[in-house]
Amino acid sequence: MKRSNRLAWMGAIALAAIVLLTLLVAPNNTKISTGSTFNRASDGYGAWYAFMQQKGISIKRWQKPFSDIQAENSPVTFLQVSAYPRETTLDNQEREWVEKGNTLVILGAGARVTEAEFSTMQKSPQGEIKIDTRRRYQKANSKQVDLGDRFGAVVWEKNYNKGKVIFSTTPYLAANAYQDYLSNFKYLASLVTEKGNTVLVDEYIHGYKDADVRKKESEGDLSSFFAKTPLFPILIQLGILLLVLTWAQNRRFGKPVALETPVADNSEAYIQALAGVLQKADSTDFVVEMVGKQEQLQLQKALGLGQVLLERQALINFWKEKTGTSAAELDAVLKLQSHKQPISERELLSWLGKWRSIREIRNS
Repeated sequence: MKRSNRLAWMGAIALAAIVLLTLLVAPNNTKISTGSTFNRASDGYGAWYAFMQQKGISIKRWQKPFSDIQAENSPVTFLQVSAYPRETTLDNQEREWVEKGNTLVILGAGARVTEAEFSTMQKSPQGEIKIDTRRRYQKANSKQVDLGDRFGAVVWEKNYNKGKVIFSTTPYLAANAYQDYLSNFKYLASLVTEKGNTVLVDEYIHGYKDADVRKKESEGDLSSFFAKTPLFPILIQLGILLLVLTWAQNRRFGKPVALETPVADNSEAYIQALAGVLQKADSTDFVVEMVGKQEQLQLQKALGLGQVLLERQALINFWKEKTGTSAAELDAVLKLQSHKQPISERELLSWLGKWRSIREIRNS
């Protein structure tokens, strides 16, 4: 296989290996924007956020870690739309914050899948709420359930001292996909504005961060990015690439092709060497003599005249008799070789050309 084709195959295999490895090892961040108010897709909350602003409700996007909310003096309602089902238990930091009188609203809480219909309409003071999930929370008592059916709760709340947590089994309670169901938008608005608290929407969990946060977390430049990049996937990719390169340098892609041993032509090599020597010695007369004899013998053989060199005139007469053509060129070549004097290279080439013409006439 040609080297260019081998390199092409090598590059294609290396690229395919890197792409495959990237797909297998790289973290799946395709759902990180689910629930974000910056997201205009069907699973985003951009339409609901605009709805809240049009209603004149004070709402802000929060692009900092949860721990930074601790500095707030007034009660806060903090809305989190989780891209993945999260536990219904709080960590110590969240629990302490809620117990101070704040409200945490979690859309996308973990719950088991039941036999409920996937699409249902749940009754509420704001109207019928469209719910698309079979997940139901079955450990809440009737006082805690805000939306639900016989299979369990869809939306429920749990008190923690002065504050409370509101859970929803669906993260799409008021997503962009439900713009035709205004009651869904109103219902979520009622949940977050129930106590008249400052409303914050968590965008930090969707990857949006304030400039000071990015700087604090050392994500502002390329060097810090590489410093935080996991080395294991990179090392695996480099290892596969090195293996492919090593294999390509030592093996062909395809059946091995045996090299043909060139056949040495001693006669041709001798003739070329002798021609080089004669050319340097300017011995054209020797070339004319030797070549002329061989050409004349071949001509006599073709005319049936034997292997003894004839006189020039005798050969000319036989040529005319046998071929019926002019013997001018034959006479010219025979005269030149009988002079036995050095000639120029141009004259030598002309002389050889005339012998070629004679052979063509002879063979025709």
